[in-house]
Amino acid sequence: MSKRVLFRPYVTEKSTRQMQEDGKYSFVVNLQATKPEIRRAVEQRYDGVRVASVRTQVVPGKRRRQFRQGNMIEGRTSGFKKAIVELDPDGEQINFFEGI
Repeated sequence: MSKRVLFRPYVTEKSTRQMQEDGKYSFVVNLQATKPEIRRAVEQRYDGVRVASVRTQVVPGKRRRQFRQGNMIEGRTSGFKKAIVELDPDGEQINFFEGI
């Protein structure tokens, strides 16, 4: 059974600054993905890229409230797992904004 490891790049102001200054890239990954699986997935998806280190964290979901017709509806957003991948400075770099 093959599971999808990388879902999408996680692009925020902070992650963009880390990309440019430190060579660290953030991805939203599968909750069950391990660090070696994330390393292999990044190196397979982006040719010539060598991963130096992988850090992961589980980002919890947030509470959301909505007022509808005098009633309050409460819910939660989904949590996700984020991987911060540091690339080897001697190898290739990833360019997310290539086609824009």
